[in-house]
Amino acid sequence: MRGDLRHGGVSVAAETGRRPSLGAILITRDEADNIGECLASLSFCDEIIVVDSGSSDGTVEIARTFGATVYVTFDWPGFGPQKQRALGYATTDWVLSVDADERIPEALRGEILSAIGRNNHAGFSINRLSYFLGAPLRHGGWYPDRILRLARRDKARFSDSIVHERLEIDGSAGSLDAPMIHYSYPGVDDVLRKMRAYALASAAQRRRDGVRGGVGIAIGRSTYAFLKAYVLKAGFLDGRRGFVAATFRAHETFWRYVAAGWETGR
Repeated sequence: MRGDLRHGGVSVAAETGRRPSLGAILITRDEADNIGECLASLSFCDEIIVVDSGSSDGTVEIARTFGATVYVTFDWPGFGPQKQRALGYATTDWVLSVDADERIPEALRGEILSAIGRNNHAGFSINRLSYFLGAPLRHGGWYPDRILRLARRDKARFSDSIVHERLEIDGSAGSLDAPMIHYSYPGVDDVLRKMRAYALASAAQRRRDGVRGGVGIAIGRSTYAFLKAYVLKAGFLDGRRGFVAATFRAHETFWRYVAAGWETGR
């Protein structure tokens, strides 16, 4: 792993003609089943930073065997602030934000290295292909799924959102074509667990922002979420997985709005 290549505010890579340095940043908790394959796909990076929030399943030890620099915290400020912590530990010219259930295939590696070599944008979006119950979803709003994930470190920051955080940049954004693979929902238990987690986190975010919820709103929003995913976004073309995925969206939406308004008695 390469150290900090910046000197006096100017990239040493730019002065010497070398490729700009690239680091990957991840946040984890109990990701022992995912972290090894994820970090193996990041072997082309000069630095890997992992910020772990109290794993008890060997995640930290596995990450260190892959050469990652690991920082352990025991509080949970939310996804945005935690990823900002990881960004703060990075030392490379460019940073690639990755989740433990994501993989960077060889074709995307080449695009990433080419993009940072050109250095014509402050950041780049990556198209994510998600697998749901064992197969990729290409409809229903799941694909294409462009997310800003690659950025110059000195131009990047994360939003302070508790969930559905965003990587933000000062400057223009380009886009890469090769997809990043996302294995977020391998089984039904994963779908149910993440549905609950996302709904509660989103509800907390809405309460923090003063956005109202309630049962009536929940019914309307969840019905629309299903119709949008399954009909308007052609989720039916993904067969039974498309139906289950649309139902997942609807249920997560329903409980998000119920939880957002329940404490206020709506």
